[in-house]
Amino acid sequence: MKGFGQYMIFLGTLVVRRESFKTYYKLIIEESVQIGVKSVALVALVATFIGAVTTVQTAYNMVSPLIPKYIIAQVVREMVVLELAPTIMAIIFAGKVGSSMAGGLGTMRITEQIDALEVMGINSASYLVLPKIVASLIMYPLLVIVAGFCAILGGYLVGSIAGIISPTDFIYGLRFYFDSYAITFALIKALAFAFLISSISSFKGYYTQGGALEVGISTTAAVTSSIMAVLIADYLLAQLLYVR
Repeated sequence: MKGFGQYMIFLGTLVVRRESFKTYYKLIIEESVQIGVKSVALVALVATFIGAVTTVQTAYNMVSPLIPKYIIAQVVREMVVLELAPTIMAIIFAGKVGSSMAGGLGTMRITEQIDALEVMGINSASYLVLPKIVASLIMYPLLVIVAGFCAILGGYLVGSIAGIISPTDFIYGLRFYFDSYAITFALIKALAFAFLISSISSFKGYYTQGGALEVGISTTAAVTSSIMAVLIADYLLAQLLYVR
């Protein structure tokens, strides 16, 4: 509970004694490039193979001749949109971006760069962390959209090339009984996961104490705590917003 209380106080310090909008604008653009643009290739690659594997495994388990082929695409669509794109990508996001945030802030703390900002009268938490959180809230939903598209495309290509399902049946299955709220729900989860990962990782890195070894410990703690928070939030959001 002590750590949770410190985390809530940390979030409160982000919105006081803020810098000018122009300063934050430049920092957010820089963070968006680091967080989003440099993660697109990894997200697209992983999502494409996830979609391909999901299609193959779904087809393998549908052994009854009474089940139409287009159901394969429908299952892939639901799994990708509701769970694989927002949640699996969040774990990858925590490992790549969250660890980078924690390591960078931890290094700044042990080299006393954060203390130097405080001496100059700058709210170091707001200056260093708030742009990371805002950039994550902007870029991660976009990465989820890219992941969803690549996963479905991967399933389409593998299904067509391997002869598992025809392109016509796959497209029909994607459109069959589609609930557009699934997209809304996925983006809500993306926003929640982006906030949790960026804020928890920054919190762990910001309060690093010691030397280089402790930076590594903080980075590991940031990733594990972020993943746990994502999984808990995934369950709670599904229970609150999707179960009818």
